[in-house]
Amino acid sequence: MDGVLRPNSRLDQAEVLASVSDPDNLVSVGDDLIFSSENALHRLAPAAGQMPERIHRFDAAVTALASSSGGALAVGLSATGIRIVGGPHDGLLLDRIGPSPSRGPTALCFGEPDTLFVAIGSAHNEPQEWQRDLMERRSSGSVWKVDLKSMAATCMGEGLAFPNGLLVHDGALVVSESWSHRLLRFDITKSKARPQIVVDDLPGYPGRLTPGGDGRAWLAVFAPRSQLIEFVLRERGYCGRMLEELPRELWIAPSLRSGLSFREPMQGGAVRVHGIFKPWAPTRSYGLAVRLGRDLQPVQSFHSRADGNRHGVVSICEWQGVMAFASRGDNLVGALTLDDNAEGAR
Repeated sequence: MDGVLRPNSRLDQAEVLASVSDPDNLVSVGDDLIFSSENALHRLAPAAGQMPERIHRFDAAVTALASSSGGALAVGLSATGIRIVGGPHDGLLLDRIGPSPSRGPTALCFGEPDTLFVAIGSAHNEPQEWQRDLMERRSSGSVWKVDLKSMAATCMGEGLAFPNGLLVHDGALVVSESWSHRLLRFDITKSKARPQIVVDDLPGYPGRLTPGGDGRAWLAVFAPRSQLIEFVLRERGYCGRMLEELPRELWIAPSLRSGLSFREPMQGGAVRVHGIFKPWAPTRSYGLAVRLGRDLQPVQSFHSRADGNRHGVVSICEWQGVMAFASRGDNLVGALTLDDNAEGAR
């Protein structure tokens, strides 16, 4: 990480808007901030100090969320499908997309009022099994365009390495491909067209994409890459035995939060020295929010380093003049005031 992505501690200085279990999927609807927590949706109003209000509860965990310009919500549910809440398609349940069940979408995005874009991270693993999907080196994800009137679904791309974020930008669909560490641009008007690489070789695993002001965008990078993990990924025999024989918390794999147990695998320089955890050391978890310019190149970044307390940033949303973010690793929704005059915020 260097240049625009040079580490800092700005996420650790953020105001805490809410402390809640497994926050995820931030979207703004009118003046309110909506986010998911396990199997429920919560709302935060602009009033200072207000506690989040639960507005919907489902029978399955919420895996993805999108809002339309008219205030409708598309809610991805684990092992269930996609439910539309509000708007002209209120109550609609998409339990299949194309030939396959639409269980556990990783990202959703409205295009036109009757168009929904859907990312299925993996044909083999549910979204909560993302560590297993990475360590198995899967590339079975797909991206779909769904007409909510006719229920017709068009496959825009398949064989993707865990598509995990969607953004309609400048007439194209931008997709974050987590296990390939890159952003791809798809032509909305074509099915299964060869995508264009927008950003490549990111230092972590990219997740949700959300629009920002003035044609810019935000990218949540939910975990860091490391030489050790990429070495283990190449050692297929070792990796297979690790997945089969060890409990998940002992896997040499990226994490939304690490450093909570002495039993975790130590990674080189990441051990404590004289009781102090070195903030520059390699780590299995990290906090990183990246601001993208109008050309979708990184222009500004906000970090929580190895010794920080805002790890596992899974979703970002501009709301009421702040950058709100969900730190799933540390179970909170935080906010930082935006500085449009900062270097690189062009």
